[in-house]
Amino acid sequence: MLKQSLGALALAVTATCAHAGNPLFKDIFTADPFALVDNGRVYLYVGKDDAAEGAPTYVMNEWRVYSSCDMKSWQDHGSPLNVQAFRWAKKDAWASDITKRNGKYYMYVTLAHNTVPGKAIGIAVSDSPTGPFRDALGKALITNDMTKETNISWDDIDPAVFVDDDGQAWLYWGNRVLKYAKLKANMLELDGPIHTQGVDKFEEAPYLHKHAGTYYLSWARDLPEEIAYATGPGATGPWTYRGVIMSKNTGVHTIHQAFVDFNGKSYIFYHNAKLPTGNDYRRSVAVEEVRYQPDGTIAFVDQTAEGPAANPGPGCK
Repeated sequence: MLKQSLGALALAVTATCAHAGNPLFKDIFTADPFALVDNGRVYLYVGKDDAAEGAPTYVMNEWRVYSSCDMKSWQDHGSPLNVQAFRWAKKDAWASDITKRNGKYYMYVTLAHNTVPGKAIGIAVSDSPTGPFRDALGKALITNDMTKETNISWDDIDPAVFVDDDGQAWLYWGNRVLKYAKLKANMLELDGPIHTQGVDKFEEAPYLHKHAGTYYLSWARDLPEEIAYATGPGATGPWTYRGVIMSKNTGVHTIHQAFVDFNGKSYIFYHNAKLPTGNDYRRSVAVEEVRYQPDGTIAFVDQTAEGPAANPGPGCK
């Protein structure tokens, strides 16, 4: 009976909904959002900032996942993946991304490697968007010794995955230098060399999405970071710089964006430091509606406390 009661309690906790303005989640510090639209819901994945108030660095041990059918009420599904799932890694559940292919969900994650100095990118896989996820390779896909463009140990971070309409998958990542490569159809191997791309004042957080036939490459520009973007005719450009669409934060140097289209509207997720005691290592994920101009450019996005209006889809309760 005790075991059944505990199970029911855990289910109740998991099913708790947050009726959110910004920041979306008030009970924990969250950062580095990435998102997936699947079967009428938006699944939002975040890193969890566990640094104590006044701590001098990041403390991040797990990713968490929430979902919504209306962009306003968010269901907490707990942690689908943590650092301990990767035997080759030692810490740092940093910025990551997700995609769905052939009925499986693939997370491309940033971690600190056990034996190769510096950050690395691994892959986790699950049959469900809420996990649990497992290490798909048993090793890193990309390690710091594979890229020589900078002398820093954190230049292989912030993976972003994009699957084009023709089925070709691409991976983008980097700090100081934007890198990208093709992925094989199995989503577990690079398919060819690693390329670099020059964009204006690139700092980190590359992200590629497609809207109304145009490809949009966005990134965290400068430091403290603002969100800039370029447009192009394909997944590798050529890119035309379009400008800044979100201003620098106060209280935190980073910003980290992700885009989704949902129920006929478009949205951008990002993080700031708007919760009490928030700072560089205690961040908060938020969301705003995105508006595309008639010429395809993105209108400047203000950070708001209200966030977007509710946008329920069919069957949303």
